[in-house]
Amino acid sequence: MLSPDRRGINVAIAGIGNCASSLVQGLSHYRAGANDTIGLMHEEVGGYHPSDIRVVAAWDVDRRKVGRDVAQAIFAKPNCTAVFCDSVEETGAVVRMGKRLDGVADHMADYPDDRTFLLADEAEPSKDEVVAVLRESQADVLMNYLPVGSQAASEFYAECALEAGVAFVNNIPVFIASNPDWAARFEAAGVPIIGDDIKAQLGATIVHRVLTDLFKKRGVKLDRTYQLNTGGNTDFLNMLNRTRLASKKESKTEAVQSVAQARLEDENIHVGPSDYVAWQNDNKVCFLRMEGQLFGGVPMNLELRLSVEDSPNSAGVAIDMIRCAKIAKDRKLAGPVLPAAAWFCKHPPVQMTDDEAHAALEAFIAPN
Repeated sequence: MLSPDRRGINVAIAGIGNCASSLVQGLSHYRAGANDTIGLMHEEVGGYHPSDIRVVAAWDVDRRKVGRDVAQAIFAKPNCTAVFCDSVEETGAVVRMGKRLDGVADHMADYPDDRTFLLADEAEPSKDEVVAVLRESQADVLMNYLPVGSQAASEFYAECALEAGVAFVNNIPVFIASNPDWAARFEAAGVPIIGDDIKAQLGATIVHRVLTDLFKKRGVKLDRTYQLNTGGNTDFLNMLNRTRLASKKESKTEAVQSVAQARLEDENIHVGPSDYVAWQNDNKVCFLRMEGQLFGGVPMNLELRLSVEDSPNSAGVAIDMIRCAKIAKDRKLAGPVLPAAAWFCKHPPVQMTDDEAHAALEAFIAPN
């Protein structure tokens, strides 16, 4: 339980898509005590439980979400993730019109309305307006859930978090926490940041990393590998525009390369989104192949197919990132929170093996 002098965690969200839907559903799910701690990596982080997290502000650009309570907006199209909590209580936070910038790919307009964004007519907010909302709502943490490729839009919300003194959690593969200039700015401002690019709870990249590390530990030479992912949510539709994928591909590839015994040549490794399959909705399917050499140079290969609901897989990590960001604020830490970033993110400022990152995280969240 929280001590009497500590309130809960106030969270603001930029982008009310599938990942936000799963997170908000999860807050209600665990607040109601359903299944107790099933699906949580940590029941408690720094004295905070999932029931201590509440949503106090939100932004989006879709007219089906703007103006609605977050509890209603998370079920609006084009969201298509699993509904595992159909009794989400009202948050009192109404979704405001967000800043578009590069947050919506042009090609999205070529798809049916229930698959893509329907842009709201409201005026986009200025930085001062977003900062004012963050301050008035007493937000502790701002979650960046914008689409892949939203570099300018992500930087806009990062600027707002800096000015408002709100911890920033960058869930997407644009480089902010891992950019030395941005990291220095957060440190100078006395504001914590965790990023970049969230690893799923048990997703394609973390499985690929673990197996790559296993090859290294068991003395198996990894010659070549690929990871192909397909899905039918808005994220995969957005990523059909390959110009938005540069940072995504780098983030996922480096997550694997960083734990390999030796770096693979570019032609021997492919990690990244493959294609959009509409009927998969929020289901993500990974096809993984690894080829290597055993004792005496004898060849071997491994093939794996992993099927997961993409957004709850993300929320299982996000709920810990929020709490780590808050305890960093409580401890008056500034800049990148390295243990949390290394364990929870694909492209942290400092890469560690998963064993090292897990140990560092557990040390970080332990009572001082």
